[in-house]
Amino acid sequence: MDLAAIRDLGARLREQVGRVVVGQGKAVDLLLTALLAEGHVLLEGVPGTAKTLLARSFAACLSLHFGRIQFTPDLMPGDVVGTNLFDFRTNQFTLTKGPIFTEVLLADEINRTPPKTQSALLQAMQERTVTIDGVTHVLGDGFMVVATQNPIEQEGTYPLPEAQLDRFLFKVVVDYPERDAEREMVKVHGHRTSMPILADFALEAVTDLAGLRAARATVAAVRLSDELVDYVVDLVRATRGRPTLLCGASPRSANMLASASRALAVLRGRDFVIPDDVKALAVPTLRHRVVLAPGAEIEGTTAEAVVRQVLEQVPAPR
Repeated sequence: MDLAAIRDLGARLREQVGRVVVGQGKAVDLLLTALLAEGHVLLEGVPGTAKTLLARSFAACLSLHFGRIQFTPDLMPGDVVGTNLFDFRTNQFTLTKGPIFTEVLLADEINRTPPKTQSALLQAMQERTVTIDGVTHVLGDGFMVVATQNPIEQEGTYPLPEAQLDRFLFKVVVDYPERDAEREMVKVHGHRTSMPILADFALEAVTDLAGLRAARATVAAVRLSDELVDYVVDLVRATRGRPTLLCGASPRSANMLASASRALAVLRGRDFVIPDDVKALAVPTLRHRVVLAPGAEIEGTTAEAVVRQVLEQVPAPR
């Protein structure tokens, strides 16, 4: 797929999803960037900011199968991946696949389930496979996890462990829309209180899995100069050993930032990465991968602020 076609794909996707989810164009761009880079996304926002609707609309416009898991405190790993059940009629075990066997998986309120169940996603997110009773099942290259969490309600929640957070390419903060966008949202959806029915909007699919594979092949061929490789590595390494951070970003972060920068370059119509691509994605890629020191947290410092300080201090190549 040529660069112009991929850039047009991104514009049409933003337009189609924007017919349903108003004012979240940046989140749509990051979701598509993550999908082209074969990554997963954690959406964080207060209730009512259309996180679920965003994931459903995104999958529909890409002709991808959509599945949803509502994470609850009593959810078990088998409820996610599936299990082998004994069939008394055939005297054999039969695999009952869980909802993880889909393409775009919405892990809704992922922090409401205990770590034991959260960890059921680890292998799927890293390897795109699931192991059930010693047998490995392939999920396919269209598999993507879009998880959501509420940042303001902590009672009855289980913070995601660092190993799980590190498998999300981006943490996207879904904020309140601007006034004009919120006004348009009321005009579009103000006649109902229930979840909008996507069929009512006659959304057009902008591509399919075969098209995504072709776009990913183009992304993989994008050039990343030695100077930009150094810049990505220096940004990640600069998060380590800082007094405001208990733990810096992992080596996996550098790989993910480089891959995402390639995808963003293609969506911007280029076959090469520039420093602005890296800068644009540094915050969503790194803010969930650094751990604030207790003193910094007490003083009100945020992980995002520390990442922005790193961006200001590490010189970008010219």
